[in-house]
Amino acid sequence: MPGADKRDSERILILGELHGEVMVFQPMAIKDISRGGAQVETTFPLQLDSLHDFRLTLGERSIVVKGRVTHCSISDVEQEGVLYRSGVEFIEPSDRVAGVITDFIDAVVNGRRAP
Repeated sequence: MPGADKRDSERILILGELHGEVMVFQPMAIKDISRGGAQVETTFPLQLDSLHDFRLTLGERSIVVKGRVTHCSISDVEQEGVLYRSGVEFIEPSDRVAGVITDFIDAVVNGRRAP
């Protein structure tokens, strides 16, 4: 039937206000990283003390780690727009995620020491 409701469950009308948030993955540059956090550069400011899920591609491995924004400031103003540099503290990464970060850092450090 044209115009028939095809939902599996009924929606209810919200009287008043009900708030939520949308998680949108935006590109960022990782400027430095440690086992406890990272410094990232974005084209938009990150709110101080806000929590985010960060998807990091470390070598050939990709992880998602929760992080808290510890600082954010303008790092550069270009014709194309403003760049923001933010510090992120990793919040209770799982053993697997912490292992991937550690392995990546160790590989970078050892690669720099190679003759």
